[in-house]
Amino acid sequence: MKNILICTDGSSYSHEACLYGAWLSQQTQAAISVLYVTDLRQFEIPAVADFSGSLGIQPFEGMISQMHEVEEIKADFVQEHALKTLKDAGVDESQITFHHETGLLVEVMSDYADVADLVLLGKRGENVNFATEHLGSMLERVLRSVEQPCLVTNRQFKPISEVAIAYDGGTSCQKALDYIAANEPFRSMDLHLIVCVEGHKEEEATQRLQDAESKLQAAGLFPQCQILNGEVETAIANYVEQTKIDLLLLGAYGHSRIRELLIGSTTTELLRRCRVPVLCFR
Repeated sequence: MKNILICTDGSSYSHEACLYGAWLSQQTQAAISVLYVTDLRQFEIPAVADFSGSLGIQPFEGMISQMHEVEEIKADFVQEHALKTLKDAGVDESQITFHHETGLLVEVMSDYADVADLVLLGKRGENVNFATEHLGSMLERVLRSVEQPCLVTNRQFKPISEVAIAYDGGTSCQKALDYIAANEPFRSMDLHLIVCVEGHKEEEATQRLQDAESKLQAAGLFPQCQILNGEVETAIANYVEQTKIDLLLLGAYGHSRIRELLIGSTTTELLRRCRVPVLCFR
């Protein structure tokens, strides 16, 4: 791990993402890039016209100019806060760069994520106090579009020592195993390898668990192995809470959009239920 990308919007969750980024940087000596994206949509004429029209203010161009000025002030504040958080957490200033872009986060991310080994972003954003049970509006789109592993951070930073891998045998979960084997910090952590059984497929789950365990053991890692029974989301969330897991790894959005529309997304539900950081692989 040489480069960490932290996405920030200045919210409390972004603050915690910076703390996790600082902690990981200290474990790996990775450089940190902090990215703040001004949402281009707030400057679009129809949105501004609706707002300004209700106040009887014209022309719209003057208002847009003022909005740009306010946004620049906010970006300076976000930069100052992020850099202070990282430096106070022990990251050397020479390892930190800050970037401010205007556009859509999902589109801007493609230019930055390609050179990152890990992307960090908060589970929720600026509207956290108004939508406490909802994920950030752009989170799912980012997770679906970025090929690099994405660490979705929670409300309060905690050093990571207990790690659970929710393994389903899919390609994305294979990536998770490879990532753990290749990154030194995981060797000092307690690993939990879990497979969830729904219905009557315990024999298949046992074989899947043994295959994953063998792969980790070949890399010198020796996880605790556990087969869980019941609904996947509930069983994994309960295990994370009861075992005091600090980080959950899983393959993200492995099913089709149609299936998820009909029965929901396991990834999204686990992000909602688990009050720990979730490292997602696609």
